[in-house]
Amino acid sequence: MKKIMLLSAISLLMLSCTNSSTTEAIAVPKAIGFDVTEGVKTPLFGGDMETVAVWEKYIKAHNEQDMETIKGLNAEEGFKAYGPRGEFIDGTEAHVAFLNEWFANNNPKWVTKYAIANEFTNKDGVLRKYVTSGHELTLTVEGKEVKVNQVHDALIVNGKVQTFYVNERVIAE
Repeated sequence: MKKIMLLSAISLLMLSCTNSSTTEAIAVPKAIGFDVTEGVKTPLFGGDMETVAVWEKYIKAHNEQDMETIKGLNAEEGFKAYGPRGEFIDGTEAHVAFLNEWFANNNPKWVTKYAIANEFTNKDGVLRKYVTSGHELTLTVEGKEVKVNQVHDALIVNGKVQTFYVNERVIAE
């Protein structure tokens, strides 16, 4: 009987020393920057890597001039693209028309240098998932090779490219 009581006491003592919290620790995301929309500064957090995978597939389709994949990765409604020289493309059909001509005249090829998944919740409580990426783009313009650095900021919604912005500068050689 003494052995049973001793074993019970030791077991109780061991159980009382374990950290058995009923609530799990909740990781608080760390801000990596901020977004400013309509003058409102909102914390920006590291995002979902699935958005980077979508963007990688999108760039690969552009390198392969695979219009079907590009069209399939564009949002079905409300797709928009903003180019580095003031271009505004509204809708997938306009995007396809732009790309067909641009591909034929410039033979663009991108090499990705970085891609960063980031996200924030806007003032309406909607989670916005972006990929910010840097690329070296090689174009053939009038028979000469031209290299530019591009930075893209792409909004990914439900696994599709909803909107993207392109900024670029010519690489001085």
